[in-house]
Amino acid sequence: MERLRRTMLFMPGNNPSMLQSAGILGADSIILDLEDAVSITEKDAARILVRNAIKHVDFHGTEVVVRINPLSSGFGLKDAEEIGRVKPDALMVTKATEEDVKTVCEILTDIEAQEGFQIGSIKIFALIETAYGLETIHSVIQASPRVIGVLLGAEDLTADLGIKRTREGEEIFYARSKVAAACKAYKVDAIDTPFADMNDCEGFEKDINTSKSLGMTGKAAINPRQVDTIHEIFAPSQEEISYAQRVIHAMEEAQKEGKGVFSLDGKMVDAPIIARAENVMKKAKLAGLVKEW
Repeated sequence: MERLRRTMLFMPGNNPSMLQSAGILGADSIILDLEDAVSITEKDAARILVRNAIKHVDFHGTEVVVRINPLSSGFGLKDAEEIGRVKPDALMVTKATEEDVKTVCEILTDIEAQEGFQIGSIKIFALIETAYGLETIHSVIQASPRVIGVLLGAEDLTADLGIKRTREGEEIFYARSKVAAACKAYKVDAIDTPFADMNDCEGFEKDINTSKSLGMTGKAAINPRQVDTIHEIFAPSQEEISYAQRVIHAMEEAQKEGKGVFSLDGKMVDAPIIARAENVMKKAKLAGLVKEW
């Protein structure tokens, strides 16, 4: 776990003022969007704008990901070719398939060699938003070692499935579970779909808790006002941190005494509980909630 990706905030790639302020909005990552946020007539102009923003704007350490257009659209290949040369942290492959991820990887490898960048330094996020992409997610993730995460796109997925997208999200339970499990298997981040209704605070918080409970590691946001709430829910609670600290302390004491097995609060502590405690403390440190552990 090198960095937290609790939030990935979408920013339209054709809005200069929003691109300039993207790095101070508090998100762990920003997604500069060349796809849905940009009309067909503005695709080329938006690509130039995003390219120049990456070259000249200070994003204050925020991870910069660029969502490119589908490779089949006639714009996606140009996006990858031009944006790759200004070295964003990652490209997001829209409607990702194994073949598309491999193609983008090849483009980036050529660019890195030509520009003198470290090979493999530009990463890839796979956007899973079709039934085909969902059912081949293991192949998508394994298509390139550049893949560091998957974002679930529920709006396009439910459209592809021909079903209604609802507030409760029961229709995407399977998709969320599959994405979370696949990402965990390959040790990459699983980012949940955005929640669209900015006026439904109760529904928003419930949606975040649901995605967290299913194993998602973060959530996409479509408005800066969503960032703090997502961070608060995805951060380890003080209760979780305290218990994790006690587990680790008890483990260290048991090791000093040569014990392979120990109990805490009358309950046996085994390897999964220790691993969970260590994971909580890693997240807490990255989030600035603890200094050392």
